[in-house]
Amino acid sequence: MKDNPDISSAKRTIDKEVEALRMMENSFDANLTKALDLLQSTKGRVIVTGMGKSGHIGRKIAATFASTGTPAFFVHPGEASHGDLGMFTTDDTVLAISNGGESKELSDILVYCKRFGIPLIAMTKNPESSLGKAGDILLKLPDDGEACPLGLAPTSSTTATLVLGDVLAVALMERKGFSKTDYKQRHPGGKLGAILQRVSDLMHKGDAMPLVDENTSMQEALLEMTSKMLGCVGIIDKQGKLIGMITDGDLRRCLSPDVLDRKVSELMTRNPKTISPDLLAVEALNIMNNTGKGITQLFVVENDKPVGIIHIHDCLRIGVA
Repeated sequence: MKDNPDISSAKRTIDKEVEALRMMENSFDANLTKALDLLQSTKGRVIVTGMGKSGHIGRKIAATFASTGTPAFFVHPGEASHGDLGMFTTDDTVLAISNGGESKELSDILVYCKRFGIPLIAMTKNPESSLGKAGDILLKLPDDGEACPLGLAPTSSTTATLVLGDVLAVALMERKGFSKTDYKQRHPGGKLGAILQRVSDLMHKGDAMPLVDENTSMQEALLEMTSKMLGCVGIIDKQGKLIGMITDGDLRRCLSPDVLDRKVSELMTRNPKTISPDLLAVEALNIMNNTGKGITQLFVVENDKPVGIIHIHDCLRIGVA
């Protein structure tokens, strides 16, 4: 079977772009740490700018910064020359991107940064370019050509630029101890926001919890289970600690003429599966799905005492599945 020319082309493109990334990986020096020190200490915003394809990548870098704990926004060089330079302050840091370093549209920004002492990080493959010389710190892009067969269309260079932006963002996250909670606060919507919901955000608490003490009759427990409509009842001891649980499935399995007169302690499942309120809703769903019996609810406990209950429907309702 002959080689598929499309697959061969795809492999050549990937190989060329990976080669550029390896070159960049092996060229990191003290300037990376200097750039991270500057970005971390910036009191204002990180202003990302670039023209053409560098600008498209710059928008993504700015968005990644902003969503991972480094306040940032993108300014188009053309708009900067027509009033948007007013967005720049001396508390900001500018990250300017140009593969060749000679984008004339950046000239007004470079002059403005020098005039007002605004720190400038230059991201370019050419240290001797206008941008390379103007930057207070140089982050060098690999000079290994493009994956484009004509050597013209930005391909390897834009991939390297995007990855270098991710390198900065991830390192800043690690330096700042950026957490899942921090991330959730910046991503409240959509599927991602749902996945990052905590058990404490969804659980039923207070009087909504179906609870009875260990000496309660099954008749009373059934009334409690029915009124709270969560398909179960939790059993607590004299200290208020959760010691057992009865589900509607348990009730069906132990039906007998005298079942309603028996004590809950005789029929309950001891030491039921529980969860902590600070875990993610997706972790609660995982426990419910991967428990042998296929449970549909979990009591939420702190120091062995129930503080809430979460049902599988609570997870599905917000899109965690």
